[in-house]
Amino acid sequence: MLLTVFIITLFLPKQPRFRYEFQKGKVWLSKDLVSPFSFAILKTNPQVSTDKAEALENVLPIYRYDAELYSNIEEAYLNEFDVKWRGNNFPEDEKLQTRNNSLRLLKLIYEKGIIALDPKHQKDKKFYDISLLNNNISKTISTQDVYTVQSALDFFNTTFTSTNLKVKEVVMNLVEDHLQPNIVFDEKMTAIVQNNTISSLSTTRGMVQKGELIIARNNMIDDEVYQKLQSFKETYEAQTKTIGDSKLVYLGQILLVGFILSLLMVFLYMFRKDIFADNRQLSLLLIVITMMLLTLTWAIKLNLPSLYYIPFCIVPIIIRILFDTRLALYLHLLVILIAGFFVPNSFEFVFYQTSAGMVAIYSIRNLVKREQLLLSALFILTAYFICFLGIGLLREGSFKEIEWMNFVPFTISVLLSLLAYPLIYAFERVFGITSDVALIELTNTNNKLLRELAFKAPGTFQHSLQVANLAEAAIFKIGGNSLLVRAGALYHDIGKIENPQYFIENQNTSLSPHDKLPYEQSAQIIIKHVHKGIEITRRHQLPESVIDFIRTHHGNTRVDFFYQSFLKNSPEKFVDENIFRYPGPIPFSKETGVLMLADSVEAASRSIKNPDAQNINDLVERIINYKLEQNQLDNCDLTLKDLETIKLIFKTMLMSIYHVRIDYLQSV
Repeated sequence: MLLTVFIITLFLPKQPRFRYEFQKGKVWLSKDLVSPFSFAILKTNPQVSTDKAEALENVLPIYRYDAELYSNIEEAYLNEFDVKWRGNNFPEDEKLQTRNNSLRLLKLIYEKGIIALDPKHQKDKKFYDISLLNNNISKTISTQDVYTVQSALDFFNTTFTSTNLKVKEVVMNLVEDHLQPNIVFDEKMTAIVQNNTISSLSTTRGMVQKGELIIARNNMIDDEVYQKLQSFKETYEAQTKTIGDSKLVYLGQILLVGFILSLLMVFLYMFRKDIFADNRQLSLLLIVITMMLLTLTWAIKLNLPSLYYIPFCIVPIIIRILFDTRLALYLHLLVILIAGFFVPNSFEFVFYQTSAGMVAIYSIRNLVKREQLLLSALFILTAYFICFLGIGLLREGSFKEIEWMNFVPFTISVLLSLLAYPLIYAFERVFGITSDVALIELTNTNNKLLRELAFKAPGTFQHSLQVANLAEAAIFKIGGNSLLVRAGALYHDIGKIENPQYFIENQNTSLSPHDKLPYEQSAQIIIKHVHKGIEITRRHQLPESVIDFIRTHHGNTRVDFFYQSFLKNSPEKFVDENIFRYPGPIPFSKETGVLMLADSVEAASRSIKNPDAQNINDLVERIINYKLEQNQLDNCDLTLKDLETIKLIFKTMLMSIYHVRIDYLQSV
């Protein structure tokens, strides 16, 4: 617990928290607020955005004039001109004049400049102003004052004259091939100017002087006052980062977080001593708390636009599935209470998360179907929406004024809460906790270990199925974990896989391998199936909660058949009773106690020659009373009322199994 307190407080923000909570359109209920220092009033985000848009509108796109381009164009043009002239056999006496005239016009075009118009700069206009950079000298011109490739070609076509139409056509084609923009958009320089313009914009509008009244008690918080309060809060938090004593802030965090976690420890000690005494389960709870609060700290440091992106409902979902409803709600409330100190509008935050967490707990009492997690996510989203709509109407008083985009973080949070499913699996494997999902997987009779039992020891497998049915029905009636009982029943005799022929339910002939063995050795073979069962299930990584049923299903009773046979046939020998006794322990929960009774009753019922109502009734009474006399039920919290209920269920089910009909005439 101390380590958890240290880790959480180490990473939480260290500046003192702003003491006032306020909302636009609400009444200021605190005392008159007078500014303790002078501060600038910050512009609202829409105002800043408008100023930025206007400033960017006034920044002209910067184009750069490329004076060197013409030199390359001229050389290429002259070379191709000579080739074209000779190739078309034009008269040599006209060559020089034609070349000079065309080259002069081409030079005039490039000196004036050719630009490639950009649609994003045109903005539905044919021409636009630009800032033209030439030799590091900038001047503002209109794109109308320079050529485009097409207008340059039109100018050349109009200006250039020749008596030979074929010559003009060849020259026009040649010029068209050598026209390319020499006024080019400088995106990098434009971006620099835009960034400098934006950074130079003022984010404030006016000042509040020291000693000036910000808002009086019972006054309405309108837009102007709200912006003053928001500016005061940001300035306060910025100043306290340097002015406030971080060591005292840290001490305050240790006191608060330590106190909250101490309440958790007291709760566990008083109401869940099983978890308090189990370091693995206790570590799991503290790790969940730490991970959730570290996620909050990470989000605060990243300045996420909304802290509602964080899936706080993961906590109650995980704890509810792995433990119980009460602990899930309690732990969720503790996490939310700690988080409330570090989020804006803490009451609103606590209301949202508490409501959603309660819905999460109620909607996923046990996870036995995959769609339950999706349905739970839908219920959580509905809860968030109802709270969002209610708070929006309470604050704005109008559907139109509600900012619906602010609900997006809640949707993302609910989607992220689906990560609970893989996290539950990870926690099960790491901390050895068994959820209902794991139990359902274990009770699937098609899994490898149960299929092996059905193949090698079919009689034991059928016995296990019947025991599972009896125990599950009984525990369901008296209250308990029916899935856990069923899983324990299916695996309680798994150790019989090793030597199935030594157990009567798997023997197909009248001859038994025990006939050739001493009674002590036979007893040890029978007893050994408990040890073997524990060894096999641990090798297959079954949960300890299921292995407990293997340990306890015979308690520390004797293998009476071989014990009595030994006494009868060797009365003169000294007998060590421990050789014929199971190692235990005796059952220590309702579930393990019910399984012991179901196992004994089902096994004994197979020896009834005439299974009528009276014989079954006597058998059940005798077996359960014998277990009581042998003190096998001392450690499990089964009441006398529970035992009577168990007896009735066992009798009813055994009669159904053996098709016993009630003599109605005799009853009348």
